[in-house]
Amino acid sequence: MSNAVLSEILSGLYDNSVVPYLGPGALFDSVSPLTGAPIPADSESLILAMNGGKPMAPKLMFEFPRAAMNQELKRGRAFVTQFLDNVYGQSQWTRSSVHNWLAEWKPKYVIDINRDTQLLDSYADEEHTLIMGLARIVGSAFRYKIFHYDGEAYFEISSEQADLNLPILFKPMGAPKPESNYIASDADYVDYITELMGGFALPGFLKEYRRGKKYLLLGLPLNRDSERMVMSDIIYGADEPKGWFLRKNPTDKEKRFSERMGLQLVEADCQDFLQAVTNSVPAAA
Repeated sequence: MSNAVLSEILSGLYDNSVVPYLGPGALFDSVSPLTGAPIPADSESLILAMNGGKPMAPKLMFEFPRAAMNQELKRGRAFVTQFLDNVYGQSQWTRSSVHNWLAEWKPKYVIDINRDTQLLDSYADEEHTLIMGLARIVGSAFRYKIFHYDGEAYFEISSEQADLNLPILFKPMGAPKPESNYIASDADYVDYITELMGGFALPGFLKEYRRGKKYLLLGLPLNRDSERMVMSDIIYGADEPKGWFLRKNPTDKEKRFSERMGLQLVEADCQDFLQAVTNSVPAAA
């Protein structure tokens, strides 16, 4: 990573014109304090954890939403929810270096497609607004819930009640707290992406706030359609170029897609980025 690119990214993070967008790679060093096993975050590790450590059929191993749909059809939607609650709500994991870094920088807006709670913990000492993605609900066209954190607890609020001066944490794929909601199976993704494209998965104030932002994709592979479609709609309205895609050893498909999206490819991973930040003058300042 060149010093010029790093300087531009850090300057943008400092003035909140650059938005961190976290994928599974952002949890690269989060492990169980009991066993040392890494937290299930990417598709393969989630599928193995859901299936008792055993691989599923090759067509199901391709992507977690496909495997989750298979288990939902066999065992019910509650099974998938309970599995994710157990992994992210009831199991203990060490904090990732990326989240420790975010806790120091405290960007005003962070997007995190992981389903763990470390981002929420990073802002536990200050008020903030939390937006959680929802899918397949009745009685409303909207596919989100908004919560206000007052420094001690979360309370559901309306879009009109959101304080735009507070940090915004966006968890589109859900989390076990403040209440258990997830986008997990193929059916969830189809519903959520459909409403995201239709404008019903983002509150109005976020549509306005995101205009002109750039994005820093950290630990997010772009080789799966579901993650690419979610990301494309969430960053709609970004400045050109739209930001940076950090990916060590990207595939040709990822290279083409990032170029088409207007994202500058930086062949580095989260660990490389954090090391570069540590060694940089702006980080020390």
